[in-house]
Amino acid sequence: MIDGVVIKELKTYPDERGFFREIIRATDDFFAEGFAQWSQSKMFRDVIKAWHIHQQQVDWWYVPMGCIKTVLHDLRPESPTYRQTQEILMGEDFGEKVVKIPPGVAHGCRVLSGEAYLFYITSKTYNPQDEGRIPHDDPAIGYDWLKRVAIT
Repeated sequence: MIDGVVIKELKTYPDERGFFREIIRATDDFFAEGFAQWSQSKMFRDVIKAWHIHQQQVDWWYVPMGCIKTVLHDLRPESPTYRQTQEILMGEDFGEKVVKIPPGVAHGCRVLSGEAYLFYITSKTYNPQDEGRIPHDDPAIGYDWLKRVAIT
């Protein structure tokens, strides 16, 4: 796991009416940086969004519908997990969770289902100066977004 990345497993309370699921509380330890903006992204099958990076902003990702592979790559030279990559499967088929992405960690995702909805909270409001982009095929990261699960 990349240093500073937190995965909060969620609890669902189903009954004959449907279910209730709490996502984030202001009092959660992993939410100390606080709320500034809440956004939603709808993505279609095989869409890849990568790489994004922030120097100040923290992101919290949640996928209520559909499935994605979230990929993180640590670009913080002072981090004990510098240059490590982490994959996290998120969405309906992979258990309910919220992922905290700290500043300096490049992040992206690939949609695995027909479509997926990503809800994300950020600790800062949109700031183009903090909105970094890295090419999806950056050789320094070396991640293959098109690879598939091995056939066994």
